Parts: sequence; C-alpha cells; structure tokens
Amino acid sequence: MPEYTLVERVDTIAADLSGPDFIGVDTEFMREKTFFAELCLVQISTEDSIFCIDPLMAPDMQLFWDTVMETGWVAHSARQDIEVIYQAAERMPKRLFDTQIAAGLLGFAPQMGYANLVNELFGVDIPKTHTRADWTKRPLADDLLQYAAEDVEYLLPTWQLLTEKLDKKDRVGWAEEDSAQLLRPSLYDIEPQLAINRLKGSRKLRGRHRAAAARLAAWRESQALRTNRPRQWIAKDSALIEVAFRLPESINALQEIEGLSAGLIRRSGKHLLDLIAASDEDDNSYRPPPAPGEAQKALLKSMQIKVAACADELGLASETVASKKELSAIILGGNRESRIFNGWRREFIGDDLQKML
Repeated sequence: MPEYTLVERVDTIAADLSGPDFIGVDTEFMREKTFFAELCLVQISTEDSIFCIDPLMAPDMQLFWDTVMETGWVAHSARQDIEVIYQAAERMPKRLFDTQIAAGLLGFAPQMGYANLVNELFGVDIPKTHTRADWTKRPLADDLLQYAAEDVEYLLPTWQLLTEKLDKKDRVGWAEEDSAQLLRPSLYDIEPQLAINRLKGSRKLRGRHRAAAARLAAWRESQALRTNRPRQWIAKDSALIEVAFRLPESINALQEIEGLSAGLIRRSGKHLLDLIAASDEDDNSYRPPPAPGEAQKALLKSMQIKVAACADELGLASETVASKKELSAIILGGNRESRIFNGWRREFIGDDLQKML
C-alpha cells in the first residue's frame, strides 16, 4: 500500500510540486448527474511523495493550478483527465507524456490499461476494487484514498522505463508528439452549433428535417450547458429525432411524441415549435453521405494492407499507425489534417497514402 498525504490546503505543497520536471497525475471525478464532470480528487506523484488533493474541500485551487501547469505531466490514457481538468481550471499543462500512447509505440497492445501495463513492466498487481465509488462523499475513506494513490504510484517509474525503451528505438519524439495531440483545446471546447454531430440518428435525415434536428440539438446543448445536466436528461436523442422527422406545428402535435415529457413541453414547447418553424428558412441542401462505392472499398482495403505492412516493419499494431476509421475518414471526407499526414506517420506511411488518394 502506498503512503499518501491528503491535501485540503494546496499552499502547503506548492514547494514540493514546483521543482520536478515531471509529475504523475491522475483524477477521480463524477459525471452521471451533471453535464460537466465534477472533479473530486487530483492525485500527484513525485519521486518521493504521493499527494491526494481534494478540490471539494480546498478553499482555493489557484496556486495549485499555477504550480502544476508549469510542470510536465505523466498520465495514462489522459484524455478524460485533461478534459476534466481543462473544464475545472480552464487551462492545460504545457507538456504531457501519456504512458498508454508510449506503450503502444513500443508494440504493447493498443489501449492497454494502466494496471496491465504496470504488471507487464514490474510484475506488480494493482487491484481495481473501487471503480464505481462515489467520489463526492466526504470524508473520503482510507481504502478509497489508497486506491487513488495506487493509480499514480507507478506513473513516474513507468515513464522512466518507457522513455529508456523508446530512446533505444529513437521514438521518444513520437510519444511526445502523439501525447501533445491531447493538449488541443478544440478536443474539449463545446460548440452548441456542432451538437448535431452527437445526435444519434441525425445522419439519416435530409433537407428541412436535418435543419430542424440541427436547431434542436443546439438548443439541447445550450440547455445542458446552462443547467449543468446531462443531455439525455434534457431530451433523449430518440425524441429529438422524432420531432425532426414529424416537424410538429402545434403543442398538441408535440404531446403525441413519445419521450417528450409534459414538463418539457410546458416549459419549452413554444420555443421548440419556433425552432422547427425557423428551420424552413435554413439551407436545406444537406444529404446523407453516400455509402462507400466499390472503388472506395477497394482503396480502403489497399490502404489497410499498406498500413499493416508498415506496422509490421515497425513492430506495432496496425491501429497504432492508422486505424480503419481514420483511413475511411480520409477516403470519404478528404481529411488532410489527419495525423496520418503529419509527424512521424507522414515519413513512414502518410506520403504513400497521399499518393494512393
């Protein structure tokens, strides 16, 4: 069991966190009942210590964020942690080393979990006994804090060992490059006008139906942001799709749609009807993307074969180099900003794939 210090006054540890070049970072959060995840605990490891910082009890986190944002972070599968911290602190660290990404670049299984990676590297078992704990309850029990501390205990040793292995293959820059992709604010910024992309079933709509769905999805996103409630608590995807399909013109017509509560119709029914009416003036030229043709399917298969050969030569899993989803996106959507055409991937495979396009 690792030793840890529970911190409720961050000024007491600022000096400990300002010296290291890198610190291990993990978080515990809850998001079942809110739109934004509630940051409940931040675990930090240095070479000598583990700190469990309690943001729900700390009176002011400003000094803490000022300090740790200037230090490099080591984290495992960091996207959710970065998202939660970005929403809480409205900023990100300057440097990130993601041990899951680094492991993939050494030929470990893609998306390998932290416990499995630690076991592979050090022969240590990390039990996952509190994955469904309620981290908002106070005081936090010692077994929960022990569990949280274990999640950062081996981060720095893992970083050091993976870095040594990457250095032998001249791939440290690859890991830094791929980790840095997680520090793009565009991954986490919320744009209500793009909410249509999250509305399940909207891709099949066209014309005015699609325009109405876009307005309805943007309205729901704004409501979820304003009230800090999950999207599906505002209105379920299926209900919004049904509204967009039927295009009701009256409150009575809205009441016939399954999944729209009486309370929602009472509070927002008129506004929903206004959104539907306004969609008639939108650009209704949208058509669902066509299914891949035979030529595109053949191209995808050829690209997958080339990627597999490249991955085999590098000793990596194919999806670490380029996933089928990424390849489909550049064939169907012409995404020239894909990571496939940038950085180390461009040298080994990107230029060849570009020629195939």
